[in-house]
Amino acid sequence: MTGSQAGLSLQGLRVVFDGFVAVDDVSFDVEPGGAFGIVGESGSGKSTVLRAICGLAPLAAGSLQLTGTTEPSLPGSKAFRRQVQMVFQDPYASLHPRQTVDRLLAEPLAIHGVGDAEARIERALVEVGLGSGYRFRYPHQLSGGQRQRIAIARALILEPRLLLLDEPTSALDASVQAEVLNLLEALRERHGLTYLMVSHDLAVVTHLCQRLMVMQRGRAVEFVAAADLAAGRVAADYTRALMKASVGFARQAA
Repeated sequence: MTGSQAGLSLQGLRVVFDGFVAVDDVSFDVEPGGAFGIVGESGSGKSTVLRAICGLAPLAAGSLQLTGTTEPSLPGSKAFRRQVQMVFQDPYASLHPRQTVDRLLAEPLAIHGVGDAEARIERALVEVGLGSGYRFRYPHQLSGGQRQRIAIARALILEPRLLLLDEPTSALDASVQAEVLNLLEALRERHGLTYLMVSHDLAVVTHLCQRLMVMQRGRAVEFVAAADLAAGRVAADYTRALMKASVGFARQAA
């Protein structure tokens, strides 16, 4: 992984679909190399924030930029998309069923005109704990955990600085969830990656993130450190309700 770390600054984000305000005046900063989480119930707008950042949802207002890097890039530009990659919730839906792993990993390299595909594909598979034996398999020949590892490898292959993680373990069994979370944590530390993670599961997001934003009905309700959340030091009633609703939520307070 080359290049400097990059953070993210999001100011006054507003997303509107056919008159419905999905996200309203949301602002936050993620420091370079940090891990920031967004939590909330279904329909709170948390996943829409990620989609707006990567250009899959329209910005009605607001601004966003990468920070801490000497290589500026405009949101929506090819350079920005190379530096900001996304891992989606459902690894089976996000992988083309008729493409081999080799082709799935080669495609982003071809789109961005990146050479040395052979070595990059091999390296990406090793990074996620699989190996070259998986190169010519199809998604249906892989387990759910293996498919999500391929999705992570596809995001990493362009050597991005910021990963957007949209419920990356919610479609997986509990034991596999832990494996994927540990992998993501190791990758962030190894490469100095910055993470922005969305989840409805407080235990999952606090495992990976140091700071959290709680969302309700498209707006930010509260910002809280993961350790404070674990210790119940929260200000908003909505956050307390989320904690009660999160089955099995547990994290040792720092």
